Parts: sequence; structure tokens; C-alpha cells
Amino acid sequence: MRALDLTLCQWLNRANRREAIGRFFALFSRLGDGVFWYTLMLALPLVHGFGAWTASVHMALTGLVSLQIYKWLKANTSRSRPFIVSDRIVRRVPPLDEYSFPSGHTLHAVAFSIVLLSHYPEWFWIVVPFTVLVAASRPVLGLHYPSDVLAGAVIGAAVASLSVLLFAALAS
Repeated sequence: MRALDLTLCQWLNRANRREAIGRFFALFSRLGDGVFWYTLMLALPLVHGFGAWTASVHMALTGLVSLQIYKWLKANTSRSRPFIVSDRIVRRVPPLDEYSFPSGHTLHAVAFSIVLLSHYPEWFWIVVPFTVLVAASRPVLGLHYPSDVLAGAVIGAAVASLSVLLFAALAS
């Protein structure tokens, strides 16, 4: 399974060798560091009115819970990043931390998207493509294995889904 993961990562990373594609994914990766999400949380009340603070706070709290899970997993799995394991993988941007598992960018993007869409489904056509591009950027840039991205997506979806259920229970 690890060999398949590495092979798929190498295949995806080949796109990074093209300057325009590498820059494109580096941009989405950078925005996925939090810039896009925090800006969106602040902008929601401007777009949807004061009541949108509820969605912004919901997103922020879900992000804090996700961050704790992410940090715990990083510390306890210590999986080396693909560009360290294979000299065939080209890293375009520096990683935010030392280890690979799970993809925090993907975890947070999926979690934030699910929470936002539970409040404002009309944002689907913006946040879903953005989330997919953030997730794709991670192996393309040589920072994560595809399994890191998949795990991040599953964890983010689980945390957000529980958060949405809890929010709905508290609101009723």
C-alpha cells in the first residue's frame, strides 16, 4: 500500500515540474493555509448580515477542534513527507511543519466547507472547487501522500459533521 501511495504521489507531483501549474497549486496551497477561510469568516457578516456571525463562530470553533486533532495525529504518527522519502518528488513550497500525516490543509478545508454549507448552501460553487484544489495541491507540490489527503478529508468531514449535528441539536 505504501508503494502505491508513493507511486501515485510521484505521478501527481510530475505536474509540479511545469512552472505555471506549480505556481497555480502553490497559490491554492497558500490560500488554504487559512488566508481564504479567515477572510471568509470575517466577510460572511458583511455579505449575509449580522446573523452570519453564527456561521463564522461555528467555523472557527470547528477549526479549533480540528487543529487539536491534527496536532495530536502529527505528533503521534511522525510520517515523513514524500519529498524526504523520494528524490523523484519535487517540493515547490516549504512545509508548515515536519510531518506528513494527515494533510491539515485538506482537513480544515473540508471541515470549513461542510460547516459553511450547512449555514449557506449557496456557497457550494465557490468553496467546493476551492477545497478540491487545496487538497490536490498537497501531493502535486510534493508535501503529502494521497493517503494523507484522503485521511485529512475523512477526519475533516467527521469533525464537521459532528459539529453540524451538535449545532442543530443546540439550536432546536
